[in-house]
Amino acid sequence: MSKQPLAQAIVRPMKEDDLDRIMKIEQASFPTPWSHHAFLTELKDNEYARYFCLEQENQVIGYMGLWFILEEGHITNVAIDPEFRGHRLGEFLMRTVMRQMLAEGMERMTLEVRTSNFPAQRLYERLGFVLAGRRKGYYSDNREDALIMWAELDSMGAKC
Repeated sequence: MSKQPLAQAIVRPMKEDDLDRIMKIEQASFPTPWSHHAFLTELKDNEYARYFCLEQENQVIGYMGLWFILEEGHITNVAIDPEFRGHRLGEFLMRTVMRQMLAEGMERMTLEVRTSNFPAQRLYERLGFVLAGRRKGYYSDNREDALIMWAELDSMGAKC
C-alpha cells in the first residue's frame, strides 16, 4: 500500500507551546525520551540551543534540536511522528536546518546514532555525515554503542 502524498511542510523555531506535541513524538520515538522539563530548559536556559519544529497543516509532526557552539553544531535530537515517517520528512527537516545553520556561520555538525539504527545512519550518510568514531555503552537504556558522525557544511561536504 503506498502512502498518500503530504501537504507542504515548513520548518520553524520551536516554542514552549509546542512541547505537549513534542513530548508525544518524543515518547513514540525513543526508548528513553527526554522529559518536558529537559526541553523547556533547552528552550529557556541554554543560550547555545536551537530547536526547530517541522509543521504540516498547522500540526507539529517532527522536530530537531542542536547546540551551536563556535562554528560547530551538535545535534541533540531529531524525530518525526511515526504516522508521518517514510516520506523523507526527516531529510527535509535536517537539510533545511543545515542550510540555515550554514548561513549563520556553522561550519560542521556532529551527532551520535545507535549502532542498530540503520535507517537513521543511511539518512545521515545521504546528508554528508561520515563515521568518525564510536562511544561504547553510550545509551543508558541498554548500553548500546553510539556511532559518532560528522559533516562539513560547505560545498564539498554536507549535501544540504
